Amino acid sequence: MTDRHAQPSFLNPKVLIPFTIITLIWGSTWFVIRGQIAEVPPSWSVTYRFLLAGLAMLVAAAISGQRVRFTRPELGFAAFIGALQFTMNFNLVYEAEHHITSGLVAVVFALLVVPNAILGRIFLGDKFSRRFVLGSALAMVGVALLFVHEVRTDPASASQTLLGVGLTIAAVLTASVANVMQATEPARRLPMMSLIGYSMLFGTSMNALWSWITLGPPVFGTSLGFYLGLGYLAIAASAVTFTLYFGLVRIIGPGKAGFSNVLIPVVAMAISTLFEGYRWAPLTMAGGVIVMIGMVIALAPARQASA
Repeated sequence: MTDRHAQPSFLNPKVLIPFTIITLIWGSTWFVIRGQIAEVPPSWSVTYRFLLAGLAMLVAAAISGQRVRFTRPELGFAAFIGALQFTMNFNLVYEAEHHITSGLVAVVFALLVVPNAILGRIFLGDKFSRRFVLGSALAMVGVALLFVHEVRTDPASASQTLLGVGLTIAAVLTASVANVMQATEPARRLPMMSLIGYSMLFGTSMNALWSWITLGPPVFGTSLGFYLGLGYLAIAASAVTFTLYFGLVRIIGPGKAGFSNVLIPVVAMAISTLFEGYRWAPLTMAGGVIVMIGMVIALAPARQASA
């Protein structure tokens, strides 16, 4: 088995390509989620998303020859990840978008890199250079500027803003624990696509139970746009991206992989500029530039010592 701490360069295509795909796709999901919860309660929307995604993952795993039969302990492990990542995390995010703008949710979720790095250091022994720490700190300054701008433009009341931010921070913490679990040895011994598929389906079961208890029978969307968005969220933004993302977590660790979430608000604002006429304010421009500089510093390849 290769040493996980002998991490490849960020510029390695095996790292750079999935990182780019993840960032671009997840940067677009905030707008799609807003359309989903406009028609269907958040918990039912999450249920449908991961039912489709989980089934797609297991079909893909079987076609690719991965083992799809799990033992009871392995299923229990998958259920725990499903509860954290695909039930608690996403229900909290979808609910947060009921109280604050999708842009503010995206900005707060960028904080994921912090608990990812801390938990990775504690439980996985990940080591970070001074460059990574400096770049991460600089990126968080950029995120703070984006946060200040989004709070100023958020039409929600102060109490609603605090609630939405609190829900998003809770989502960040549950997602971070699930991220770190994906890089542990028990997770590495399991076929990743099958593990993600079962985790999604366990999350679906929990979401459905919670939805039925709190909201009653399933509520379905009535527009074509709802189902097109659901397909995009289930396949592109779940089955594809979580496979790539958890693969990155196992290769470069949860701290560095979490930087995709730092870039997502910038990507989301860029998409909004193209399709919604979003205008960049001085704070957002400064924040975006600082985030990019921080990422370059944190993820730049280490200099090789001369012979």
